[in-house]
Amino acid sequence: MKKINKGYKVFISYKYKDSSVWQLPDRKDVELGSTTARNYVDIIQEYFEDSSHINKGEKDGEDLSDFKEDTIASKLRDKIYDSRVTIVLISPNMRNMIEDEDDQWIPWEIRYSLREPTRGGRTSHRNALLGVVLPDVYAHYSYAVRDNHCGTCSCVNYPLTNSFSILKELVLNRKTPNLKEDCIYSKRIFQYPHSYMHMVKWEDFLSDIDKCLDEAVQVSESACEWNMPKLNV
Repeated sequence: MKKINKGYKVFISYKYKDSSVWQLPDRKDVELGSTTARNYVDIIQEYFEDSSHINKGEKDGEDLSDFKEDTIASKLRDKIYDSRVTIVLISPNMRNMIEDEDDQWIPWEIRYSLREPTRGGRTSHRNALLGVVLPDVYAHYSYAVRDNHCGTCSCVNYPLTNSFSILKELVLNRKTPNLKEDCIYSKRIFQYPHSYMHMVKWEDFLSDIDKCLDEAVQVSESACEWNMPKLNV
């Protein structure tokens, strides 16, 4: 395993208990049929040479409704403030559809990742966002990434089924798309990079984590090119 020795500090946002993901077959630390998004976080940690460069989001049993807004802020502020990249693990049931989005951790974690707070005279710039799409129980990615291969431009859609609205706002949000009349799926085609939240499939992420992190950071440095969501924090 090639270890990552990047200077980036990383915050990982994920749905702890989402078990609607591909079951990891070769993990001694995971019982058969019990894989959740949390187990994918363990794999990411193993690739980092310095695990202190990683902070993790939601913990098991932390119900957001148990906390007041200032408590949520204090929990996230220190975790995210000095990180450079927020990795969002996209999983099929990351969003509880019967609860309000503001009662779930991930939207809060994303909003805090995009803030630019000042502390001690130093301003922390908004984080780069890297959306890593986990395979579903059938090892498919089409719930979040759909390769159309229309024959003219090999375009890709990001339906992000059951995802949070703030994540959808961060995909295909470039201000100046190219218009392509011969695509049979969509006339609005975005030149790469097309999204502030750089999107990759899990298998592609593992094949070159360094490259994925670098590309996400590069995208984040062109702030004026993106239609960014309004932050209510």
